[in-house]
Amino acid sequence: MTQQPAVPESAATVSVSVNGEGRAVPAGTDLDALVATLTPARSGVAAAVNESVVPRGQWATTTLGEGDRVEVLTAVQGG
Repeated sequence: MTQQPAVPESAATVSVSVNGEGRAVPAGTDLDALVATLTPARSGVAAAVNESVVPRGQWATTTLGEGDRVEVLTAVQGG
C-alpha cells in the first residue's frame, strides 16, 4: 500500500466570500463548479470575482483563490 503525503488542512481549502457570506471551498475550485452549487440554472446567471464580471466562457478556467469575493446573480422574470 502506498501512503499518500499528508496535505495540510490550510492547503485543502480556501476561504472565499460568496454573495457576502464566508465559505470554505476545496483548493482548485473553479467558478463554474461554485456556481453549479448555488443554482441549477445555466442561463440568466452572471458572476463576478473581486468586482470584475467573468464571462461564462471563462468560468471553468477561473480558479478561486484565498480571499476572493464572488458575486453570483440570477435574472428574475416578472413584472
